[in-house]
Amino acid sequence: MFLEIVIAIGLGIGLGIITGLAPGIHINAVSVILVSLSGTLLHFPALYIGVVIVSMGITHTFLDTIPSIFLGAPDPEKALAVLPGHRLLLAGKGFEAVKLTIIGSLFSLIGCMFLVPIFLLLSPLLYTWIQPFIGIFLIFISFFMIIKEPSREQKIHGVVIFFLSGILGYLVLNFPSLHEPLFPLLSGLFGVSLLLVSLSEINVIPTQKITNKIWIGKKGLIKSISASVISGALAGFLPGLGSSQAAILALSLVREAGIYTFLIIVGGINTVNFVFSLVTFYAINKARNGAIVAMTKIIPQIPFPQLLLLLTVALIAGCIATIVTLQLTRVFMEMITRINYKACSIVIILFIVGMIWYSSSIMGIIVLGISTLLGVAGQLAGIKKSLMMGCLLVPVIIYFI
Repeated sequence: MFLEIVIAIGLGIGLGIITGLAPGIHINAVSVILVSLSGTLLHFPALYIGVVIVSMGITHTFLDTIPSIFLGAPDPEKALAVLPGHRLLLAGKGFEAVKLTIIGSLFSLIGCMFLVPIFLLLSPLLYTWIQPFIGIFLIFISFFMIIKEPSREQKIHGVVIFFLSGILGYLVLNFPSLHEPLFPLLSGLFGVSLLLVSLSEINVIPTQKITNKIWIGKKGLIKSISASVISGALAGFLPGLGSSQAAILALSLVREAGIYTFLIIVGGINTVNFVFSLVTFYAINKARNGAIVAMTKIIPQIPFPQLLLLLTVALIAGCIATIVTLQLTRVFMEMITRINYKACSIVIILFIVGMIWYSSSIMGIIVLGISTLLGVAGQLAGIKKSLMMGCLLVPVIIYFI
């Protein structure tokens, strides 16, 4: 059994590397394929398939930062990391940006394990108490985001962009025949729009430096990890609350969050979200993550010993993914400075367009075009990129109220 689990962890990490580095190839789709093949081509016990899915999901949350920062091609859960990460990339600190998200992922993964026992005891009560207030709380968070804009003009622009992105998000997420709606929506708002604006500002990526020391202070690190763990746990526990909304919640808990704190929080939330999606399924038999939903098709219930095994697998995968991500980032550092930035950006845009055409056809391209225009407008208006998360906040607020 030990050897089989080791093989399953290795397979999951390998798949997580692929899904993490390739925009548009998501762990949800791969999990569904694994589950569908489990009874035919893959004659593995259901538990081993679960080990593969968990190790793949955790690895993905570490690796998906690389294309977000170096290529501007965001995974839906890491869309907010694109702008500050790209800013560090243009300052020659791409490695530092990725390293910050890894710090967030690894320390938050460890931290959330201490929260699991408390969560298992309180989860039924928490679910009943918190859910009615989520919509009101998100309205407060949205208002807080807008009033933090520095000038009156930017506040007005912020209101307009927030509600336009919210209307767009609501329409896109409720469009009946659009597959993978988040991919074209967030790629336009946070990816393609950033690349188009960057094309007019810079032609060369500066030489990237490896930073071995990142100083944010113990107090800053503890605040960042605590906010990440709490917000990620809520995202994994409550329906309709995703990693992006959880990131906004976490940032509201940490005052005066700089770029370093921001990237640590964004890095950690997605990892914690995945872990608590698994724990939530065990505690109240409800799955909040697409990969975990797929796993429930072959593992309808998780006994406590299997939960402990899967949590251990998550820790092992996270430790290995830390090393793998750092090494692959070094490879990306070498590659990104040797290529023409403008040509690379055009190729990435075409790649994103091709992936969206393949997954969502003409409607996906239309969504990409509209969301890109809105993303460019937001950047030219000089407002915070996080206000474009209205595309997810508004639909969730409507869901809860």
